Amino acid sequence: MTKLIIQIPCYNEADHIADTVRALPERIDGVDCIEILVIDDGSSDGTEEAARNACVHHIVRHRRNRGLAAAFQSGVDCALREGADIIVNTDADGQYVGEDVAKLVGPVVRSEADIVVGDRGVLDNEYFGPVKRRLQGLGSALVRRLSRTDITDAVSGFRAISREAAQQIFITTDFSYTTDMLIQAGRKRMRIVSVPIRTNAAIRPSRLFRSIPSFIMQTGVTIARAYITYNPLRVFVGIGLVLSLIGILPILRFLAFYLAGNGDGHVQSLVIGGSLMVMGAMVAIFGILGDLMAANRKLLEANLRHVRQLEERIDRIGRQTPPDPQSDDERLKLPPEHPVERLRRSKFG
Repeated sequence: MTKLIIQIPCYNEADHIADTVRALPERIDGVDCIEILVIDDGSSDGTEEAARNACVHHIVRHRRNRGLAAAFQSGVDCALREGADIIVNTDADGQYVGEDVAKLVGPVVRSEADIVVGDRGVLDNEYFGPVKRRLQGLGSALVRRLSRTDITDAVSGFRAISREAAQQIFITTDFSYTTDMLIQAGRKRMRIVSVPIRTNAAIRPSRLFRSIPSFIMQTGVTIARAYITYNPLRVFVGIGLVLSLIGILPILRFLAFYLAGNGDGHVQSLVIGGSLMVMGAMVAIFGILGDLMAANRKLLEANLRHVRQLEERIDRIGRQTPPDPQSDDERLKLPPEHPVERLRRSKFG
């Protein structure tokens, strides 16, 4: 039986969550069971109660607002525990058309992809302004290059994930999971495809795109951090080589003056060049250490994946095991002929 869980991260969405839930499909070809999971990220407007009134199947609540990335990860963890074979993430504000969930799920059901990302058609989307189109187009191009994938809308939050892929994704950023997830998946050689989807007009301003400089900075930090995590040797050794090559220039300058018999007045060139080469060597060493840490990270992620699988199995067994009607005292009562019971009677009467 194929089970789909549609997760909806929320923060103060009491006015919109019911409409979003109603728009989701009740039946999809190739899926036997559809359940809805709401992650209330510390809302203060009654989002949790509104979700209960909308008759969702599962609710995860954060006591404080921890951000979209943490809400996404909490949802994935809960969906895995609930036995989801496919997880679809969508927004609570109704930006995405609920019927398009079937488009996302299709490639996963047919075993054609591990992750399916909804492509909003950023460059010609009527609901996006020119600045947002340009920025998201540039960001997606950068993520495509770094993750070695062919995803045209890297920051789309409307995506489907297979169970096997979800067990291998560990979001580390606090800002947005979208780019971090794609870079991780690309480096782990998962099958990632995109499908065209429709969007609705925005009912409120984006909480991630409030300030263009802030959005660019936080997205850039997220992309850089994710890339360096999986490619420390290439990044740091590359920077070290650049510093060393720059350091050679003032050293050559000093040598030219020295051979001409005028080296005393140009010792500063030798000092600057030597300092740059030492810095380059140190940065390269950081790359080697980072590469060792990256190898250790792979082992840790493999262990975390096994831990997730064990937790899911234990939880599944716990739900299938019927409760024991006997009390603890009755379970511990031994027959009179038992050696322990005879010893107890001989000592305590």
